[in-house]
Amino acid sequence: MSRLWNFSAGPAALPQPVLERAQRELLDWQGCGASVMELSHRGKLFMGLAQQAEADLRELLAIPENYAVLFLQGGATQHFAQIPMNLASEGDSADYVVTGHWGEKAASEAAPYVKVNVAASSKGEHYLRVPPRDTWQLDPRAAYVHYTPNETIHGVEFHDIPQVGDVPLVADMSSDILSGPIDVTKFGLIYAGAQKNIGPSGLVVMIIRRDLLERAARPMARIFRYADHAANDSMLNTPNTWGWYLAGLTFQWLKEQGGLAAIGERNAAKASLLYDAIDHSDGFYRNPVAHDSRSRMNVPFTLHDSALDADFLKASEAAGLLALKGHKALGGMRASLYNAVPLDAVQALVSFMQDFAKRHG
Repeated sequence: MSRLWNFSAGPAALPQPVLERAQRELLDWQGCGASVMELSHRGKLFMGLAQQAEADLRELLAIPENYAVLFLQGGATQHFAQIPMNLASEGDSADYVVTGHWGEKAASEAAPYVKVNVAASSKGEHYLRVPPRDTWQLDPRAAYVHYTPNETIHGVEFHDIPQVGDVPLVADMSSDILSGPIDVTKFGLIYAGAQKNIGPSGLVVMIIRRDLLERAARPMARIFRYADHAANDSMLNTPNTWGWYLAGLTFQWLKEQGGLAAIGERNAAKASLLYDAIDHSDGFYRNPVAHDSRSRMNVPFTLHDSALDADFLKASEAAGLLALKGHKALGGMRASLYNAVPLDAVQALVSFMQDFAKRHG
C-alpha cells in the first residue's frame, strides 16, 4: 500500500521516517523485548526517553532554564480552562485577542474562571485578518494576555510576536509550534496540542516560565495544577507514553532536517507555492485572508462555483490528495501544510488544481 499526500488539519501527517522507525520498534523497543507502550513510565528506559525528548525540544527552541517543559495529557481545549485556573486568582481579569474560532473558544472556556476582556477581535471582519496592534485595548493589570498565533480554521497567522508590556503573553501554538524559529523569552506560557506538528493526539506540550508556577492559584485538585506536574517531571500520573515517544522521534527528525530555521524556510516555500497558484488562477480559486495575515500552515480556499466542490474533492482524492475538505464552519477547501507535508505534496496539489481549473473553467 502506498502512502498518499495528506493535507489533514489534525490529526495530521507525521514524518514518514518517524512512522517507519516506530513501526520497526513497535514490538521490541531498545532491545527490551516489549513495546514502549508496555513499559513502566518510571523505569530507567522510559525516563531516559523523556529526558532526551525534553533536551531535544529545548535545543530546537532554545528554551532557557527558567522555563519548565511539560508533557501533559488532554488537548489544547482542556487547557483553555486550566490556564486561567493556574495563572489567575479569584476576581482577576485576563485579556484575550480573538482572531478566529479557537481564540473565541479559548475565551469562552476561560470565562468561568477569570473575567475575560476581549482586548481585540476581528470577528466583525469575519476573521480575515489580524487586528492592528494600535486597536487593542489591553489592561496592564491583567493576569495574562492570551492569543492564538495561527488560526487553523480561518487561516490567519500573526507574523510577529505582539508586544504586551510586562503582562505574561500566553500562546496557543497548537498549529504552528516548531514551524520556524521563535523567541521563547517573549512568552510567559506556550502550549500546543501535539496532533499537528509534534505527534499523535492526546498529548499537550507546554513551555511555562517558572515564576508563573509560583502564582497563588485558587483551590483545585493537584492533577489540574501545573506546578505539581512540573515538580513531578510531568509524571504526576501515568503520562501518554506513546505520544511522548513519537514526539521525541519527531524532535530528532526536525534536528536531522537542519532545525527550525531550515524547516521554516521550507514551510515558507510551500505556502508561497500554493498561494501563488490561488492568486494566479484568474479567480477560479480564492483565498479571502488579508495578505499580511495569511497562514503558512493552513490555507483555506474556495472555488469560483461552489457547485464544483464535490467534484473537486472526489477528483482530488482519486489523485492521491487527502483531506482537502474545508472546515464545516467555512466550507470550501483547506490544505494544511504542516512540517511533515513535503514540497512534493504541494507541487502535486498545485498541478491538480491547475488541471482541474482547465477542465472546469
